Amino acid sequence: MTRGPVRLDVAVGYAVPRAGLPAAVSFRKWIAAALDGRIREADLAVRIVGTREGRALNRHYRGKDHATNVLSFPAELDEAIKLPKGVTMPLLGDLVLCAPVVAREAREQKKPLAAHYAHLTVHGTLHLLGWDHAHAREAECMEQLEREILAGLGIGDPYRA
Repeated sequence: MTRGPVRLDVAVGYAVPRAGLPAAVSFRKWIAAALDGRIREADLAVRIVGTREGRALNRHYRGKDHATNVLSFPAELDEAIKLPKGVTMPLLGDLVLCAPVVAREAREQKKPLAAHYAHLTVHGTLHLLGWDHAHAREAECMEQLEREILAGLGIGDPYRA
């Protein structure tokens, strides 16, 4: 692992009204925490969407006909694509968070909304780095890493009931 500051370019887009949603600076902080020690620099986008767009994306890319809390789209650049001269920051991918689903889950789980956004942003960022939770052992490892990252941000265990 390499410790130190992460050089990060995060574009945050809101496809829903921003009232009550975390600011772009919060998403950047959460992503930087997830990347710290794992990657030195990255370029990624975060899009906050409503139920209709969240459902359409989940249906199209995962074959599931409902909106989900977070979707991760790792960058898949063709090796033949050349970055413009002077551009060195690697494209990591995109995160899509569905605001109504995140809000509902936070209420149901009795969690502060910002803490739930932080957890899902960290979770999605780890997916961009190749982490997965398809199997029990992978899930245990990924969840423990999420706990550690969130603890570093002053956020409690998101998996504790």
